[in-house]
Amino acid sequence: MANETVLYEVRDRVAVITLNRPDRLNAWTAELGRGYFDALDAAESDPAVGAIVVTGAGRGFCAGADMDLLQGMSDGGAEVDGRPMWHPYHVRKLTVAAINGAAAGLGLVQALYLDVRFAAAGAKFTVAFPQRGLIGEYGVTWLLPRLVGTGAASDLLLSSRVFVAEEAAALGLVNRVVPAEEVVEQAVAYAQAAAASCSPASIAAIKTQLRGDQTASFTDAQARAKALMAVSLEGPDFTEGVQSYVQKRPAAFAPLGKGTDFGALLDN
Repeated sequence: MANETVLYEVRDRVAVITLNRPDRLNAWTAELGRGYFDALDAAESDPAVGAIVVTGAGRGFCAGADMDLLQGMSDGGAEVDGRPMWHPYHVRKLTVAAINGAAAGLGLVQALYLDVRFAAAGAKFTVAFPQRGLIGEYGVTWLLPRLVGTGAASDLLLSSRVFVAEEAAALGLVNRVVPAEEVVEQAVAYAQAAAASCSPASIAAIKTQLRGDQTASFTDAQARAKALMAVSLEGPDFTEGVQSYVQKRPAAFAPLGKGTDFGALLDN
């Protein structure tokens, strides 16, 4: 699964994945990418894992592509063992970034692939691509405008200026800013609460809706929601959700793949 550049542990139904090159601010290498994607795949397939938190060791989250890697790139480095760089975007479980420090370039984009972002107070962000003579890579020009709006995305992308967590939160790029020493703890607590109370099948379905409906018409989004709703009302997770509420007890939803089956409706 993971290699020495990536640490992996499970804390009460939450997989905590730590990018582990602290001496290089967890700069991205092929080995780190392989370990990270392997860890994501392991967490997604583990029925004991309900949510995933990603963070970095030491002072940084991920400072972007390692300069040695950049110098050797000829094809954009767009795949890791056949998996695209945006592989994390399609993980079906809740993913939470605990951005403990600097997130730049590819490191920032990797954080944007995750569903929810916690950031340490004062953590620094930058897109950096134009400063390396590069373009907006790995879907960042699709992701950023949808998070912060076209005007703010143009500012951040075209200037490559450094901005901090507090501004990132004001823009909507991160969800919460917390003390640095609490960022992982709070992200894990958030993920644990969701894993304990939410249907894994519902989370997977809503993630599909959030991604697909951004480029769909309202009519098409409504049509897919209607089809998903029909399946959910007949599924075991709806029955469990209602019964647990009526009986005033914690819900006991089945692991992903064992509860409500949305089938081809979740293809994304």
